[in-house]
Amino acid sequence: MRADAEETNRLQGNHHAQTSNLKSQTSNLKSQSKLTDFLPTTKKELELRGWDELDVILFSGDAYVDHPSFGAAVIGRVLEAAGYKVAIVPQPDWHGDYRDFRKLGRPRLFFGISPGCMDSMVNKYTANRRLRSEDAYSPDGRHDMRPEYPTIVYTKILKQLFPDVPVVLGGIEASLRRVTHYDYWQDALRPCILIDSGADMITYGMGEKPTIELARVLSEKGKMNSEQFAAAIKSIPQTVYLARKEDIPGGITADDIVLHSHEECLRDKRAQAENFRHIEEQSNMIHAQRLIQPLQSQTSNLKPQTCVVVNPPYPPMTTEELDASFDLPYTRQPHPKYKGKRIPAYDMIKHSVNIHRGCFGGCAFCTISAHQGKFIACRSKESILKEVKQVIEMPDFKGYLSDLGGPSANMYGMHGRNHNACEKCRRPSCIHPQICPNLDTNHSRLLDIYHAVDALPGIKRSFIGSGVRYDLLLYKSKDEAANRAAQEYTRELITRHVSGRLKVAPEHTSDRVLHLMRKPSFQQFYEFKRLFDRINREENLHQQIIPYFISSHPGCYEEDMAELAVITKGLDFHLEQVQDFTPTPMTIATETWYTGYDPYTLEPVFSAKSQKEKLAQRQYFFWYKPEERRSIEQSLRRIGRADLIPKLYSGMPQSTGGHKPQSYHPNKNEDHRTKRHSEESPKEKRGRNRHHK
Repeated sequence: MRADAEETNRLQGNHHAQTSNLKSQTSNLKSQSKLTDFLPTTKKELELRGWDELDVILFSGDAYVDHPSFGAAVIGRVLEAAGYKVAIVPQPDWHGDYRDFRKLGRPRLFFGISPGCMDSMVNKYTANRRLRSEDAYSPDGRHDMRPEYPTIVYTKILKQLFPDVPVVLGGIEASLRRVTHYDYWQDALRPCILIDSGADMITYGMGEKPTIELARVLSEKGKMNSEQFAAAIKSIPQTVYLARKEDIPGGITADDIVLHSHEECLRDKRAQAENFRHIEEQSNMIHAQRLIQPLQSQTSNLKPQTCVVVNPPYPPMTTEELDASFDLPYTRQPHPKYKGKRIPAYDMIKHSVNIHRGCFGGCAFCTISAHQGKFIACRSKESILKEVKQVIEMPDFKGYLSDLGGPSANMYGMHGRNHNACEKCRRPSCIHPQICPNLDTNHSRLLDIYHAVDALPGIKRSFIGSGVRYDLLLYKSKDEAANRAAQEYTRELITRHVSGRLKVAPEHTSDRVLHLMRKPSFQQFYEFKRLFDRINREENLHQQIIPYFISSHPGCYEEDMAELAVITKGLDFHLEQVQDFTPTPMTIATETWYTGYDPYTLEPVFSAKSQKEKLAQRQYFFWYKPEERRSIEQSLRRIGRADLIPKLYSGMPQSTGGHKPQSYHPNKNEDHRTKRHSEESPKEKRGRNRHHK
């Protein structure tokens, strides 16, 4: 199902040559007009480039920031580098006469929809369905710049206006809704988003390669009707389309995995749980199988025997391919139309650099591996340094790099020693329940990056804002060189790359809950904290360690949260970075929460679902607030754990009740993690619901 090596090499060669030409063209354009440094967004900007036709028009739910952390910009630049004329329409007005959808006319190849760097519903609402304080990807944080589910809304408008033009979905919202999925905000099981939207196909995951291949195929085929389009795109890897059973290329074979139908999943939650194991495994394999999910005709106005077909993904990008994407001529700035307006997400990441993709942690509540995969794709040192130098040249840069990281900061350069073993591996995590002995955990390449960046003139300090996996730092492998590098990395991280507070993610204190989360035992957090405190004493530093925790995760009972409060009090923590579990499509935690079954064992798992149950768990995070004491004491007596009351409140004055103080903000306290810096609210929202393309 993948392009052969010769074709791949040809495309890569064209990509590099066209990128070089484009950089030269962009340099010349800069002297003419600042607008021409960006991809066009209006008719006027098309005229400045001398274009009277577009190949691809991208509609984005985010503000247009020409930066490699923003998906629409990446796809636009990749298409441009391949020789296509592409424009972006950011945050179109979906009311009234749809003029924003009409203004650039009809593209030659297709419309692309990039709904945003985050799932639109996670971006808008907290776990208790309350409106967040701001939309981090909109100018001035405004909430009215995009609809809910922009993928669906934008597609329906485009299909109404241009019914014969293909609409291709990308980005995390569509990527994680590519088969039957549970939607928390509708509290319903929904089919593949192609059904709800009416779009023609999905490019899932990180979208550079399938999008370029799609553009190439459509360019070669010329103008097509909908049936011809459907036939042309069926062989493209990392795509999803609808097809009648008899029209699936090669037919359904023993090499395919046939999932339970959407209607079976509606009738039987166990069927949905069984489906998810296959979906997760195939999302994280080098040589994945094709997934096929039948749809019965009552799902919509589909023809009988229609199926959702998920083609296997491309292999992980090589260093050269990843460099080519990051090295495109981004301005690293918001479009001039936003002059004088604040885009919160951009403010958070503008002085940061992403050094790799992928995460092999496989955390149960995280969407990264479902979107980026578990295999780490690394940028070269040269590409990273080039981008850091661009940051140094920014007028407002003061010498402090806010983040030099990735989905997990310290996975750069890590891979399996025996690649053949990795090619056969089905494990969704390389480090749970134990770290795979085949995994090379050497931090030396990452240290080399840090040293090279810190040696650049203009860099005073480089901070690591992305999450650090302390289980990788504590791991004792048979490779003594790797163990020494881990020790060196740990000391350097703590002494040179922490801005006063190091944020790590134990997530819970109960080992039973942690096992369901696919996180290490809390004993490892104790060990890491002792190490952190010792290095601080030795270096005469006064830094803090800030832990993340989650309440209401599947398998977590109120008693577990009560014990968490006692344990974290014993560690002298007043928790700040906390979060109530939010079910998001295509995570094992969400499937467990919805179905009541562990998808791998099919054993029943309890989940707190009602608002009353969830708030009862969350209150233990804030045991130290006087206004929470009475409720917590009542809850502890109710669950038969009154023995914990003196452990929490011995020596503390009894609360007199009354009103909550003015400083108490219920919406903010509901999800403290939305008020982080680079890797959280804008860049990753705790890394769980990202990412572009």
